Amino acid sequence: MKFKLSSQFKPTGDQPQAIKKITDNIKNGAKHQVLLGVTGSGKTFTLAKVIEKIQKPTLIISHNKTLAAQLYHEFKTFFPDNAVKYFVSYYDFYQPEAYVPQTDTYIEKDAQINEEIDRLRNDATFSLMTKNDVIIVASVSCIYGLGNPKEYEKMHLHLEKGKIVKPREILKQLVNLRYERNDFLLERSKFSYHGEVLDIFPSYGEEIIRIEIFDKMIEKISILNAFTKEKEKDLAEIVIYPAAHFVSSKESVEEILGAIKKEMEQAYKKFRKQGKFLEAQRIKERTLQDLEMIRESGYCQGIENYSRWFDRRKKGEPPFCLLDYYPEDFLLVVDESHMTIPQIRGMYFGDRSRKETLVKYGFRLPSALDNRPLKFGEFLNHLNQAVYISATPAVWELTQSLNQERETTPALRSPALPAGRLGEGWEEKVAKMSLKKILASKFVTEQVIRPTYLVDPRIEVRPQKGQLEDLTKEIIARAKKNQRTLVTVLTKRLAEELADFLKEKGMKVAYLHSEIETLKRTPILKALREGVYDVLVGVNLLREGLDLPEVSLVAILDADKEGFLRSEWALIQTMGRAARHIDAKAILYADKITLSMKRAIEETRRRRKIQEKFNKKFGLTPKSIEKPIEALVEAEEIEPEETRISQIKPSEIPQEERDRLIEELTEKMNLAAENLEFERAAFLRDQIKRLKE
Repeated sequence: MKFKLSSQFKPTGDQPQAIKKITDNIKNGAKHQVLLGVTGSGKTFTLAKVIEKIQKPTLIISHNKTLAAQLYHEFKTFFPDNAVKYFVSYYDFYQPEAYVPQTDTYIEKDAQINEEIDRLRNDATFSLMTKNDVIIVASVSCIYGLGNPKEYEKMHLHLEKGKIVKPREILKQLVNLRYERNDFLLERSKFSYHGEVLDIFPSYGEEIIRIEIFDKMIEKISILNAFTKEKEKDLAEIVIYPAAHFVSSKESVEEILGAIKKEMEQAYKKFRKQGKFLEAQRIKERTLQDLEMIRESGYCQGIENYSRWFDRRKKGEPPFCLLDYYPEDFLLVVDESHMTIPQIRGMYFGDRSRKETLVKYGFRLPSALDNRPLKFGEFLNHLNQAVYISATPAVWELTQSLNQERETTPALRSPALPAGRLGEGWEEKVAKMSLKKILASKFVTEQVIRPTYLVDPRIEVRPQKGQLEDLTKEIIARAKKNQRTLVTVLTKRLAEELADFLKEKGMKVAYLHSEIETLKRTPILKALREGVYDVLVGVNLLREGLDLPEVSLVAILDADKEGFLRSEWALIQTMGRAARHIDAKAILYADKITLSMKRAIEETRRRRKIQEKFNKKFGLTPKSIEKPIEALVEAEEIEPEETRISQIKPSEIPQEERDRLIEELTEKMNLAAENLEFERAAFLRDQIKRLKE
């Protein structure tokens, strides 16, 4: 079936040229492209039109599970007749297995699986095996190990009407496919068998498959409504895929268990030779217990740690993941690429350090290290054609796209690059390029005109002297028009003190920073939109979720303090928070114009000039965005393991472990800064300082 877009909207503004340029590049074989689209310019609709034109299976990766859910619902609306699927981590709660040597504390894996998300994950891979018109919206969990797709496909059960069968053999095959028999309560991933009627509830489906057998012949295959049990349709044949992604034929299981046991014996001998008798005994007992569980039930807690053996991979080989289930010719879309790409790049290292500790102290075999996410280079090797989407694309994705100009543009030529790697100094060259030169590339597409024809905010730079009195007047003026204001400061203490000051002046004010619990943030944002508050004071106003159409003014205090929160892109995005209102304005309080301020102001004014010229040329009138108040996205919190580190006294951590933590946290701090998660970067910076002292 072909992709068919269903929408009442038609491409407007910059969308027609963006759709054509990206589509033509894909058809001409371009491997990397950037769509530089301002907030609210309809990048999702542009992408939907591109997918309809190129007719390729598509994977869309988002850095945030909640944003992935939003994209999933948007694409479901755009493509109601095609297979639009959702693939994110299926844990409602997840505590990974870990060991803290300094306190001799073993933390057992604890997880609560969301059954519906598990079904959606299975539905996604099932769709890739059976259809071509597939769009999967995924979080970065799609680069984690998933099981061998060839084994998954090979292990299917094909049933055909009129075929002579042995019912007992079908039941055995279902068990091998990780389905469980339950003749009293039929749930997902289970089957029941009464008389000669076999009911199967697939792990990936929402309907029941009924197989009626008479005299060893399949007489009828029907699809039943899972709730009413009423028949919906009859089929001539059906294919049933496994209930889980990690499956192996029964014949190969014993061979696999033998290989695992052999590895265990080697680890046992190595520990004893090193005089580590506790670790030797631990790895032996734990592994033998797991092997017995797998032999008896086909499963054990933490079975994914043996995935290298089940997948028949060699040591160090990349794990299979969702990308392996796609055909070779597919399109990858990286949403908010300036945040998603660094997150993909950093996944491997955080996972590795935890598992190395488990292996070192005998909790896991060395092969557990190969149960991991993809390394960044391995991820790149999976790419066929990619489009990176962002309002503020980073140097990396611009470099990948501009590098394709080498053959046609002498000024951009660089040495030939090996797969997945950059030429020496190439990123530095791109970082120094002017925006004008970058936008001249045929592989970088700019989308500046919004479907609402709103323009970027007006910008004013005002002195810091008397800033609070000036700010108060501005907030009052906006409140009288039933408009809202965002104010950003540099520290949590300043956020609270400014909120108190404004409250004393009679303002309806709230503050928002990282110490405000996630569950309390959404009510605060909702209250701002409803007018319970006129102004919100915060530290990092770049979070997802601050998509507030009622905000017409953004005020940035200490705009001339260079750093995480006052970089060029941070300023552009913070000012852009007002860009959904017709009276958009940004005030920067500063005593000097920094280089970051200069660039941010120039870029915002450049966009505004283009937008105003377009509106004047076609006689268009901008209108503010209207959005349901309930449609808010929550922000993600600081990672729990980082919080735990802050609660441990550095003196209690061995020097070797402390050095490793400093190295790991430094990498995370840099990653957070790249992602514009500045509060988290500052938090990590403080923890690094504690550990060094």
